[in-house]
Amino acid sequence: MTSIEDQLAAEAEELDGYFSDTPLEPQPNYPPLNEKFDNAIIILNLPQVPDSKLEKLTKVVMKLVSRIGNLAVNEDTGFSGVLMPFNNDKGTTEGFAFCEYETPEEAKNAIGVLDGYKFDKNHSLNVVPYPRAEKLQKMKETEFVEPERPPFVEKPNATAWLEDPSQRDQFVIRYGKETAVYWYDHKSDPVVDYAGEREKEAGVSWCEYYCHWSPKGSYLATLVPARGVILWSGSDYEKVGRFVAPDVKTVMFSPQENYLLTNNMRLDDETAIKVYHIQSGKLMRAFPLFPDNFPRGDNNNIPPPPFQWSHDDNYLARMGQDLISIYSTPTMRLLDKKSLLAEGIHEFHWSPKANVLACWSPEQSNSPAHVDLIEIPSRKKLRQKNLFNVTKCSMVWHDDGEFLAVKVTRHTKSKKTLYNNIELFRVNDPGVPVEMLDIKDAVMSLVWEPRGTRFAMIHAENPSSTKVDVSFYDMMKKVPESTISINKKGGNKKGPPQMTTVAELNKIETLEGKQCNVLFWSPAGSTILMASLGDSASGTLEFYDVNSKTLVIKEHYRANKVLWDPAGRTVATCVSQPVEGGHFKFAMDNGYILWSFQGKQLYQQSFETFYQLLWRPRENLLSKQEIKKVKKNLKNYEKQFEKADKERQRALYLEETKGKRAERKKYRDLLSQLRELRREQKRRHVELQDGYDSDDEEHYTTREMAIETILSTKEEVVL
Repeated sequence: MTSIEDQLAAEAEELDGYFSDTPLEPQPNYPPLNEKFDNAIIILNLPQVPDSKLEKLTKVVMKLVSRIGNLAVNEDTGFSGVLMPFNNDKGTTEGFAFCEYETPEEAKNAIGVLDGYKFDKNHSLNVVPYPRAEKLQKMKETEFVEPERPPFVEKPNATAWLEDPSQRDQFVIRYGKETAVYWYDHKSDPVVDYAGEREKEAGVSWCEYYCHWSPKGSYLATLVPARGVILWSGSDYEKVGRFVAPDVKTVMFSPQENYLLTNNMRLDDETAIKVYHIQSGKLMRAFPLFPDNFPRGDNNNIPPPPFQWSHDDNYLARMGQDLISIYSTPTMRLLDKKSLLAEGIHEFHWSPKANVLACWSPEQSNSPAHVDLIEIPSRKKLRQKNLFNVTKCSMVWHDDGEFLAVKVTRHTKSKKTLYNNIELFRVNDPGVPVEMLDIKDAVMSLVWEPRGTRFAMIHAENPSSTKVDVSFYDMMKKVPESTISINKKGGNKKGPPQMTTVAELNKIETLEGKQCNVLFWSPAGSTILMASLGDSASGTLEFYDVNSKTLVIKEHYRANKVLWDPAGRTVATCVSQPVEGGHFKFAMDNGYILWSFQGKQLYQQSFETFYQLLWRPRENLLSKQEIKKVKKNLKNYEKQFEKADKERQRALYLEETKGKRAERKKYRDLLSQLRELRREQKRRHVELQDGYDSDDEEHYTTREMAIETILSTKEEVVL
């Protein structure tokens, strides 16, 4: 029996000559070994399920992660891209899963989408990159040492300016290379509060572009494109935050001042729009300038759809292609994981006082155009108004969210003739009733009266007319109510008719032949400013009191902006130019004028280059009932206000005449010294003359004489 060694030797002898003497050095073409695993993630806080539910859970996870990107599937090994470890001892899954994508970018996107995702009512996912888990595994366990708390640093008082004893307002202006904040008491000239003196000493600029107040006036945001957005607050305008936003062009505060949105208007930047949390300075989320699949026009002439905040900062929304994307704070994730479908949507607006969206969509196929009121977050449709033969719509909310006006431009079947009507929604009434107001003319502008129920609109037969009509309407109507009172003898006695208010649209009046193109209600109501703004306009300013029917006409040539102060006492009209340049031929007109609400000019200032004026906002803390109570008892406050005004005028007069009074005192002191010197000289003079006082009238005899002199004589003979 031969051994195995003998058999191998015999086979080798037979194959002798068939083998090459060249040494064998194989170099297989293996794919590169990935040791970073930056395309892998770990999904934590998954439900722990038994083997019977493992397949179902795996399918759910696979469906979830595959929507975000392409999984790294390997058919040879049978790897599906997701691995969910199973604990045989416990008989359940471990509560986490490994997931591998084809690219690191997809893995990074998955972390942003899935981290914090509510998987079910008991589980919210926590997602970490695989390299992070490896790093944590290699860390040595050490005894926890509690870090020292940093010393408490008191933040500036953001409402210090509201404590001004004179109840003055503030405004900021941008001119030349300067930015200055002024106090204004609505009577005397503005007084500088801060003009960046601290930054000038440090050799830096505290604003290089535009500036913006926050909605409640707590912060002043200054834009420095090279550095981003800087927030200032407190009585000394201390820097309280800086937000990185290269080439920033615009900013927008949330209504409750919790968040700040920045925008650099760049198409090539995927993070053109950034949302920051103001208190922490944390970047909440970034967005491209346009949403996905949003039309931009043939020459990119369609502006990007703007973001809009809800009144309570709970939601941030933006219009997309046939949808509205609503992001809830503070997670900044899509509400209910999906956008609000709105086929063909052209425009939407939040209610100023409720989480209600108003949107309109044009006619599509067999569906008419319609305006919808949608409650958020329930997505319940409160009201839908169908509209026919619609060319265009524009929506205007009342400041208190009580009414919504929709200006509808319609066309005839031939589409050659256009006409208007106004759809008026009573949002707070049951069923949201809608009233229609037919207007034969073209409507160029419609504005609601703050703190009231009236609205005004500009209309004319031809939109390009220089002479227009201004009409006023009221959503409420006062009607007499018959009353019966019982007299002392027990009989019935008819009393004077009382007035009651009912929900009925009524026309107040129409002012014809006006030269205006914009309307501005005073924040206090009652007074409206009808202005003709623009380079080619006349600059006419008409102050009209709707209650007393008084009209005052003024003019500010080439004015292009009108801004009321928060209380409605003063209005500013401006001639400004953009910071980027232009309008240099009107440099002689640049500046602003301050007017009282009655049309009296209070102050005027001109600049070679003038960019911006903004009043500092005040939060309205009084309810309608409290405002009515104050107006009712206004006479009780008159003496107090008059006394304060007199004291302020007295203090101002003393300050203005301080130098004059000092000169007068100096003159009187000198006069007193000269009189004393004269008395001393007289005493010595009398002593030298042995007691004779030459100035004493008793030493003289007074004699009166009358002398008549004839200057000329003339004789006339009268026949």
